[in-house]
Amino acid sequence: MSIVIQDLTKKFGARTVLNHFSWTVERPMVLMGPSGCGKTTLLRILLGLERADGGAVTGVETPAAVFQEDRLCPQLTAAANLVLTGHGLTREEAETELRALGFGEADLALPCARLSGGQKRRTALLRALLCKDARTLLLDEPFTGMDAELVAQAAAAVVRLTGARPAILVTHDTAAAALLGWPVRQL
Repeated sequence: MSIVIQDLTKKFGARTVLNHFSWTVERPMVLMGPSGCGKTTLLRILLGLERADGGAVTGVETPAAVFQEDRLCPQLTAAANLVLTGHGLTREEAETELRALGFGEADLALPCARLSGGQKRRTALLRALLCKDARTLLLDEPFTGMDAELVAQAAAAVVRLTGARPAILVTHDTAAAALLGWPVRQL
C-alpha cells in the first residue's frame, strides 16, 4: 500500500503553495520545509479536507491524523479520548500507552481541559497512533509543546506504533526527525 501524489497543485488566490508536487510514500516518512510552503495544506488534501486545483492522490486508506490543534473532547479523560476513536482500543491499552508517555495516575483521572499543553499533545498523538483501523497516518507537527525528553519518548512511540504503515509526519524539528530515523523529504 502506497500513497501516490501526482502533479498536485494548490493555490490560494494568486499564491501557489503546491506546484505540480509529486511523491510516493510507501513507508513512514518525514516532510520538512519552511513555514507556508504547503505541508499542512498537503495533509489537508490527503484527508479530503481541502481540494487540490490539479493533480491526483491515491492510496490514502482509512487515515488517522494529528492536526496542529489537539481537537480533544475537553470533558473526557485522555484515555476516554483515545478509546472514543480507537475502534476497539481498550481503556487499559490506552492508559498503558499514556503512562509510557509520562502520564501519572492523577493525570489519568483529569479531564483533558485540565491537562497541560504537552499532555494534550501527547494524547492527540496517541489517539491517531492507536486507532486500530487506521491504515495511513498523517501527523502534523505532533511534537509541538514537548521538551526534548518528551520528544524522544514520543518519537520512540511513533516509530513503534506506526510500524510499516504509510505515514507522513510533518515537522520543523530536525532533531525529532533524526530520532525517527525515517527518510526526509523537503517541500
